[in-house]
Amino acid sequence: MVMASGPILVPKLQIVGGNRLEGVTSVSGGKNTAVAIIPAALLSDEPCVIENLPDIEDVHVLMRILTFLGAQVELEDGTMRIDPRGVEGHRVPARLAQRMRASYYLVGALLGRLGRAEVPFPGGCMLGPRPIDQHVKGLRALSADVECHGDNVHAEADGLRGGDVFFDLVTVGGTINVMLAAARATGNTTIYNAAKEPHIVDLANFLNSMGARIKGAGTDIIRIRGVQRLRGCSYTVIPDQIETGTLMIAAVASHGDVTIRGCIPTHMDALTAKLLELGAHVDESDDYIRVRSNGAHRAINLKTQVYPGFPTDLQQPASTLLCTARGTSMVTENIFEQRFRHLEEIRRMGGNARVVDRVAIIEGVTGLFGSSVYITDLRAGAALVVAGLMAEGVTEIANVHYIDRGYERLEQKLRDLGAAIERVEVEDYSPMIEMVWK
Repeated sequence: MVMASGPILVPKLQIVGGNRLEGVTSVSGGKNTAVAIIPAALLSDEPCVIENLPDIEDVHVLMRILTFLGAQVELEDGTMRIDPRGVEGHRVPARLAQRMRASYYLVGALLGRLGRAEVPFPGGCMLGPRPIDQHVKGLRALSADVECHGDNVHAEADGLRGGDVFFDLVTVGGTINVMLAAARATGNTTIYNAAKEPHIVDLANFLNSMGARIKGAGTDIIRIRGVQRLRGCSYTVIPDQIETGTLMIAAVASHGDVTIRGCIPTHMDALTAKLLELGAHVDESDDYIRVRSNGAHRAINLKTQVYPGFPTDLQQPASTLLCTARGTSMVTENIFEQRFRHLEEIRRMGGNARVVDRVAIIEGVTGLFGSSVYITDLRAGAALVVAGLMAEGVTEIANVHYIDRGYERLEQKLRDLGAAIERVEVEDYSPMIEMVWK
């Protein structure tokens, strides 16, 4: 082993704050939908074509995983063609699974296709524990033998059989995993206390396009009649709800006037209500949202909830916005316990926020100032970009690979709206360790 130290070039975002965002932009395909639908294609007996996929790291990681398992995968201009007929492998490599949070969807998909799966625990963002006990409970209700050994989930079934699944709490991941496995199980499955997020509905629509028989997606009871075979199909994923919300918040934070096209306004009702409450203006049509703000923002309280409540994925950008609202805001995080880590960085920019258990108490300040900050997870990255747009001076943001996991060309879209943001290579003097084999 050779120890070396010295400067290395690393990518960072640099933002000169104070520019007002104005103009029209468009939303990419849904990240949360894509990471569920791509594994679902493994259930088909024929090739599938998935369109409107975002150009993000999670999609590329899934492509590599499916290729490793034996699928033929092609990706070009947001369209992925997946031929799963050669899939024989049931072990997902840790080096890939640990690069994303949604890798556990491969458990249900591989169980449905091969009757067995070995998938490492998910990686990606560090948001606190992500227990999979409800996943295990649901898959066991379908007659699967599921055990957790070390850092891996082992699942096997000598023929999946439909059953009743009663979730103790609403779980998006558990709902998706059971839907995937149940689509190819024998008999009927009913999921009680199911998640209702838009990407749950989109996954059901995709599976039904392949010949599955799923009813009730979008409600708290989903009924699935298993089928023996699923055919190939072409499918277009829905727009990204969280990217839409991030752009809405960025528009308000910059006191801007932005029209976001290609979105689904009804998916944004919880955020829209809060933006109106703090003093912004929001206009909607069938497929666009216009957001305007003059900057006179009031403090508000918000609590994250499962859909249709306020989404946890928008809490971090929203709480950043509240750092300059007049008065005291209270933000309660009910989903992920470690989703306030971005506020430590915001404090370095002049924000005044403290966290008590799962509540952030935010005292509005007159303004933020530029600083060097570090991203700790995907949505914290969006939050720090929002902070940089709001701040006076230059903000330098490190660990931009988190943003690449879930946002397609975010800085380009913001730059097209007038933001002074660019990706640069800067020197980092962190120690380097290289392995040299002789």
